[in-house]
Amino acid sequence: MRVHPLIRITRPVNALMAGVAALLGYLIGTGGITFEALILLPIVTLITAGGNVLNDVVDAEIDAINRPRRPIPSGAISRRASAWYAVNLFLAGIFLSIFTTPLCFLIALFNSTLLILYAWHLKREPLVGNLTVSYLTGSVFLFGGALAGLYGLERNLPLALITILATMARELLKAAEDVKGDTVGGVVSVPILIGIQRTSFLAFGFAGLAVVVSLLPVIPWWGLTYLLQIGIVDLMILAGTGMVLSCLESECIRKSKATTILKVGMYLALLVFCGAAVV
Repeated sequence: MRVHPLIRITRPVNALMAGVAALLGYLIGTGGITFEALILLPIVTLITAGGNVLNDVVDAEIDAINRPRRPIPSGAISRRASAWYAVNLFLAGIFLSIFTTPLCFLIALFNSTLLILYAWHLKREPLVGNLTVSYLTGSVFLFGGALAGLYGLERNLPLALITILATMARELLKAAEDVKGDTVGGVVSVPILIGIQRTSFLAFGFAGLAVVVSLLPVIPWWGLTYLLQIGIVDLMILAGTGMVLSCLESECIRKSKATTILKVGMYLALLVFCGAAVV
């Protein structure tokens, strides 16, 4: 089944999963999901979709090399139409956030601004761009928890930090995969500056920090059951990044599937947190 370009360009699965993550952040913060909390889903989905579309608008030339089948480089949708589409997605998400709490509204407004800055400028700054994506990924849980107030936000801090660190590892490895296209597009990424192997070691370091945070006794439900469950996930995250330490070329990173393993590990860590929150 062919997906319409206007849907495909939003990376719907990615956007929807971000919305679901916000709901899970509320679940972790409160131990349950209320009807009122469901508004988190469209807010985060719309804003994330806006960011995805805007990224494709800015990266059209690079995607023509790295990902030529995406809607803009393939000619399925124009760059101008995509830009207006992104604007409307952002506005819709921010508008809905008015009906939450002042804290949630401020996070939505700040993150939307950051997504725009990232697409137009920050993504081309080595490490800064990676840190921006990592924060935005982790902040989704903070946004969900914030609907329940500061207590809900605080309950999500450990998961947000773990997510930020693990996402940093994944972002660095993804940049290592895209060295060829980034070089042509004039993007000065971390792997271009320090090399692919050093980038792999840096990614492993961030993954290791995520593991350390996950084991600290500051987690609300820290205990033997939690440690056994998160320990399995931690081994997966370390294995995913450890297998690329000897890689010298982008193709080696791609073939390792390390970024996919990291992504699965992050989802499993979220399941551990959600399971512990409702017990």
